Amino acid sequence: MSPEQFSEKYLGVVGMSGMSVRQGDTAIAHGSGDVPVLATPQVIALAESATVAALLECIEQGETSVGIRVEFDHISTASIGAEVRAIATCTKVENNRLTFEIEVHEQERLIARGLVIRAVVDRVSFLAKAAAQSLSHQ
Repeated sequence: MSPEQFSEKYLGVVGMSGMSVRQGDTAIAHGSGDVPVLATPQVIALAESATVAALLECIEQGETSVGIRVEFDHISTASIGAEVRAIATCTKVENNRLTFEIEVHEQERLIARGLVIRAVVDRVSFLAKAAAQSLSHQ
């Protein structure tokens, strides 16, 4: 696939992921704070889930995507019981790297925004490299 075709395939794809905030999703449970509100690590996981959802229909068999960079501003809280959703839009394609702009909302209220960059890679090669690295550390 040419770089132009790759870019056309991914640029503009949108994915969404949602959750209801539970006790296990809080800063206390994650060890990232001492208050019972949605933890920043959980916000980032929700954002990554939205990027994966965006790619479900277009990623080729034998490929996967891996997160390589995250930049986030967690600007408001969400309490236990809140329904939150992340929307990810691919806004840039450079080589095999996809940049997603993310917004996380509780209803209409923005609680976080940022970027997630994912790389599209060959699944088998990636897993083989990971296994080799794991073995070299034993």
